[in-house]
Amino acid sequence: MRKLKGIISGLAGAIAVNILHETVRKYDSKAPRVDLIGKEALSKGLSRIGVEPPKGKKLHQATLAGDIVSNALYYSLIASGNQDKKWLRGTILGASAGLGALKLPKPMGLDDTPVTKNQKAEALTVLYYTFGGLVTAAVYALLNRK
Repeated sequence: MRKLKGIISGLAGAIAVNILHETVRKYDSKAPRVDLIGKEALSKGLSRIGVEPPKGKKLHQATLAGDIVSNALYYSLIASGNQDKKWLRGTILGASAGLGALKLPKPMGLDDTPVTKNQKAEALTVLYYTFGGLVTAAVYALLNRK
């Protein structure tokens, strides 16, 4: 049951991050574009294994789906360890994901400009993922109320 609650909580956090990102990017040109890194990663990855990557809206949808699944699994780690530290764990998981989104694209051969183009984009990237970790912790707390 603990793992299921973790997955449900992680899914809530992952969806929250995507809603926040998709909303802000439509209204603020200085906002991070994590979606562009995801699209590049998916396209390159599929091409490397000989699969024609989707284009346009289908690429965007596939990237969002992959992002939600991977982030949900990552955030579900909130269910591990001491349950009294879920808020700390949510904050650390989220901030770590945000820092990873800033620091990992370049070593992976991806363009990091969509998240490093300005200080605002860098700060928001970390804040988005930290928000996702906190949403995960909140949902997990609600699911574990007695």
